[in-house]
Amino acid sequence: MGGVREVTVLGSTGSIGRQAIAVARQFPDRLRVTALAAGGGDVGLLADQALSLGVRTVAVARATAAQDLQLAFYAEASRRGWSRGEYALPEILAGPRAAEELAARPADVVLNGITGSIGLRPTLAALHAGRTVALANKESLVAGGELVTAAAAPGQLVPVDSEHSALAQCLRGGERSEVARLVLTASGGPFRGRTAAELDGVTVEQALAHPTWDMGPVVTINSATLVNKGLELIEAHLLFAVPLADIDVVVHPQSVVHSMVTFADGATIAQASPPDMRLPIALALAWPDRLPHVQPALDWSAASTWEFAPLDDGAFPAVRLARAAGAAAGVAPAVYNAANEEAVAAFVAGRLPFRGIVDTVARTLDDAPDLGAPTSVDDVLAAEEWAREHARGVIAGG
Repeated sequence: MGGVREVTVLGSTGSIGRQAIAVARQFPDRLRVTALAAGGGDVGLLADQALSLGVRTVAVARATAAQDLQLAFYAEASRRGWSRGEYALPEILAGPRAAEELAARPADVVLNGITGSIGLRPTLAALHAGRTVALANKESLVAGGELVTAAAAPGQLVPVDSEHSALAQCLRGGERSEVARLVLTASGGPFRGRTAAELDGVTVEQALAHPTWDMGPVVTINSATLVNKGLELIEAHLLFAVPLADIDVVVHPQSVVHSMVTFADGATIAQASPPDMRLPIALALAWPDRLPHVQPALDWSAASTWEFAPLDDGAFPAVRLARAAGAAAGVAPAVYNAANEEAVAAFVAGRLPFRGIVDTVARTLDDAPDLGAPTSVDDVLAAEEWAREHARGVIAGG
């Protein structure tokens, strides 16, 4: 057990960021948040977080938000009855590269809870600076691929996703040479059990109603299409260096078993806990240690039933597509992710039907030129830009 770990939280006003701050507050003798980064859309919350935690530095992606944040600091301090001279305001970094600059600053752990592939540069910056990266931003690993895995020393990337956290825990049950298969569990989303035809006419409101998890809109819709599971499949392959052919996805509506590992002798080890992101977040921040009483354990005195069922590839082709993109490697996973981000935005805006999301991704992957393996972030961003533009054309009926 170490001393107090200093933590930088990227994406502090989002769902994962807020929960990471709550976990750190629960264990002040083990974790101290010393820096925050956010997009800048909610400067009031960001100012409240920064002053409550007494952080050194705050980064905002929107350059125009810097002045608003400064004013929010003063407003928050005055609301608390603090007078000037009583407090020191944090340093403010502003602009599209602010989170990247912050990620390289001194800290024991950088938690990347940014949504989307804009999280790639901060992930790489933190890895190059030698920080431990608690990774909730799966897109940066999916889009960055070998750029990220090559930059990471053994043990430097620690997963925050509940499924990958579960796999990391189960993998402690044997040597790597003994691993036969990884099994990712999926809740199946709000439309589990529906046929492809029954997914016609799904509304944005229905897609945003996830049965077990409370997440941001993009992640929630990705869970409804199962694109999220596709991204997690590629992420598991990259994180644990297990071939895609040896990774299965199984539907488990209760979301209690977070994932499993099957070993060479036929044993399967599963990690089970009530669905709550505090556990994987706390484990990632304290890795490899476990913090005490993070959340209640399962109650074995109450009867319960767990179900497992195969994934319906016909109704939900997103995982099959991800498997193909992951096998193609290079920038194909980045194309998959970027096309999906465009399609989700179009669906939320009412410009695309629900089934059109994955159709758009499929058509974009089919038409993608062979762009080779990325040698820099710019290569990844260029592939993403091509994918976004192509997806927009598909959505517009091009």
